[in-house]
Amino acid sequence: MFESVEMINKILNKLELNQVSEMCIEPLNINYESCIFKINKEKYRSRKAKKTPSKKGYFTVFWLKNENDKNRPYTLNETPEKLIITIIDGKKIGQFVFPREVLLKQDILKTERVKGKMAMRVYPDWETELNKTAEHTRKWQSDYFIDFTDEINKDKLIRLY
Repeated sequence: MFESVEMINKILNKLELNQVSEMCIEPLNINYESCIFKINKEKYRSRKAKKTPSKKGYFTVFWLKNENDKNRPYTLNETPEKLIITIIDGKKIGQFVFPREVLLKQDILKTERVKGKMAMRVYPDWETELNKTAEHTRKWQSDYFIDFTDEINKDKLIRLY
């Protein structure tokens, strides 16, 4: 099992909530621990974000192949209710839990009018001294971020999950 999914199960267990079930690995993005699973009856897509040496924040990908074998973004219909992006960076641990409506609003999902994105950078609350663009992104992402470094905000976790 992936480190990110093990962390999710550990947190859910600590809070006496149901564990991940029906996990299905998405082989195209395997380097980012890509998978889909259920918690209760709700479906989630999960990724692990990676620290990059040259830029602030953490990077992850999410794409499929089209009929011509070219990478393309996910559409709304291909996206489960939530996307969980897990960060494990030494002692810093956290998650972003984005509802698909937010991904749609932020032009991450492909639509008839929007190209969509195949990757994104996330900025947890501990990331500081960001440029204007990164700070703007961090601002909207912040509502969907849970910092597990010291303690778990159970109310926020339950609200986001």
